[in-house]
Amino acid sequence: MSVTLILVLITAVVSYTGLNNAELQRKLIFNPYVIHHRNEWYRLLSHGFIHGDLMHGFFNLFVLYVFGQAVEGAFMSVFQEKATVCFLLLYLGGIVASSLITYVKQKDNPGYNALGASGGTAAVMFAYVLLFPNSELELYFFIPIRGWIFGVLYLWYSHYMSKKNLDNIGHEAHLWGAVYGFLITIAFEPQFFLEFMNKIKLF
Repeated sequence: MSVTLILVLITAVVSYTGLNNAELQRKLIFNPYVIHHRNEWYRLLSHGFIHGDLMHGFFNLFVLYVFGQAVEGAFMSVFQEKATVCFLLLYLGGIVASSLITYVKQKDNPGYNALGASGGTAAVMFAYVLLFPNSELELYFFIPIRGWIFGVLYLWYSHYMSKKNLDNIGHEAHLWGAVYGFLITIAFEPQFFLEFMNKIKLF
């Protein structure tokens, strides 16, 4: 069984349990104030295993499964026995890294809470964009668009929406999760970036 599928199944079980158990969700949710003042650092990661509703959880896990399978396969071919560690650093690290700036901003705000795997899924998605920049993705599920173009638009939109703060979606987590995923994958193997640039030039 792939690491991606294991992560999807674990997150699905914990998320579903959390939807029916307010106490569990309270203990796992991302609350920078509690992290800072009570040293509950595990919340930087644990919030990625719970979701606000079924649609929120389904969308994140769908993205993780689709892009994660491809990225994990590419890691296996390059890193072999180290692939599992690299993939876990990519996904779990994305959840943590995407929350750090918000943690700094909100560490004295007891009312701030967030949850969901968006930072981790964004990290996996941008590892995919790096590895397969010319693959066709479908914007809004029906407009075909190259992976690297989607990546540019995604970063711009996430940055714009995080500044406007018009909704309850964690656009800042999406932005920094994506940046982390792109950079950590290059750190694993710098040759990936050279190949990325060459593939774009061919397009």
